[in-house]
Amino acid sequence: MMQFRRPRSLNGLILVGFGLVGLPLLVAVIWALYNLDRLAEQSEELVFTGVAAAENNRRLTEQMATLERAARQHQVFLNADSLQLMHQDLASLQAGLDEMRPLTELAGATPLLQSIGTTTRRVISTISSPESSREEVQQAIDRFGDLRTRIVELTTILNAHVDNMVAELQESARKAQQVSAWQVAALVPGTIILVLFFTLLVARPIRQLDAAINQLGQSGFAKPIEVKGPKDLERLGRQLEWLRVRLLELAQEKNRFLRHMSHELKTPLANIREGTELLLDGTVGTLDKPQREVTDILRTNGLKLQQLIENLLSFSAWQTKTEVLTLSNFPIRPLVVSVAKAQRLALKAAHIQLKLEVDDVTVNADREKIRTVLDNLLSNAIKFTPRSGLITIRATRTPSSFVLEFGDTGPGIPTEESPRIFEAFFQGRREQGGQVAGTGIGLSVVLECIQAHEGSVELVDSGEFSGAHFRIDIPQKRAVQQQKLAANG
Repeated sequence: MMQFRRPRSLNGLILVGFGLVGLPLLVAVIWALYNLDRLAEQSEELVFTGVAAAENNRRLTEQMATLERAARQHQVFLNADSLQLMHQDLASLQAGLDEMRPLTELAGATPLLQSIGTTTRRVISTISSPESSREEVQQAIDRFGDLRTRIVELTTILNAHVDNMVAELQESARKAQQVSAWQVAALVPGTIILVLFFTLLVARPIRQLDAAINQLGQSGFAKPIEVKGPKDLERLGRQLEWLRVRLLELAQEKNRFLRHMSHELKTPLANIREGTELLLDGTVGTLDKPQREVTDILRTNGLKLQQLIENLLSFSAWQTKTEVLTLSNFPIRPLVVSVAKAQRLALKAAHIQLKLEVDDVTVNADREKIRTVLDNLLSNAIKFTPRSGLITIRATRTPSSFVLEFGDTGPGIPTEESPRIFEAFFQGRREQGGQVAGTGIGLSVVLECIQAHEGSVELVDSGEFSGAHFRIDIPQKRAVQQQKLAANG
């Protein structure tokens, strides 16, 4: 009677194990790679289609408005210059329609696109003809309203096409996830048996591999992966190290994209802010009260957008660990007052009272980072505090730390959401106030700034405030040491 002989070497065991599960794993990996590649292609196509649709819709709307304006000018002036300008605008519009043709073919909107072009040419032909009567010209110009309606209809169709592509991509991802789950469920029993068997022989490298996988699963890409043991397991460790490096590169690419986009947004925003400041200063003329109110709104929202962009830059810098603290001693009260003044229009618009209980003390910290913390927490409180509410800012010093507290009379933070409020890009279900929506990284930036100071920030359930109550504690060890040295000197 033949007996099964268990392989004595690790290579033999691996060969047997791979013989048992290798083929299903290979099929699963090939299937997963195929689906990943397919989903990546669909995602890329979706991004390009969405961007192209939005840009073409915007440009078509602007070109139609420009053409209508030129047509109305020609109706008034009836000269060669206005006629030439109108035909130039018509040519630009036709070029835009031709460029949109491939996209509209995919969305099934080619007849609508053709009707827009045909109607537009007829309208311009009627306006350009010297034989057309004044009533015919006016009727032709009135048809621009119908053309605008068709453009809106075209935009709706293209948006629906993009939505359908998104739905298809989601469905493909869901199906791929289901199949992967079934594959994993089928492979788990055999894998468990092999893991238990190999653990008896190669416990140490297996533990190292397990730790490496857990590290990657928790987005821990900074620590190199090194596996000591049999050559086969060492090779697997090197593959995990390659995966770690690749994931780290992808994370860095994401942060670089975030930084570059934020920097690109800062330049036009700076121009907008400079223009509003010139208007408020009266450089281009004195503003009446309604104009000044509108300009104040522009300035306030410009500041909010600048804060959001700076939060993105700070978040990206903390993620890449390139942010460096610049510690100095400074009085905290003037800084709190400065931040409050910057938010005065938002406070005034919501009729929110601000109560400052700030001791006149000096703290040792990074001044700009503390300003960012104050600005984000105050903006957050303003968003969720109802009209005629109250926001309290409290700052005190203890022998070893600096304590900063924010309290408001808003609805507070739901218990189920409180563990996640400091996560990046997390936004609760409750509606926010304000004219500019948040990005969900304000409290994340606050946490990063405070942790960089080796401090802590927490949501306190003290019962003192009806809304949210944040407490920040920043150690003041350096300041205490300096005071001791001064006393000894």
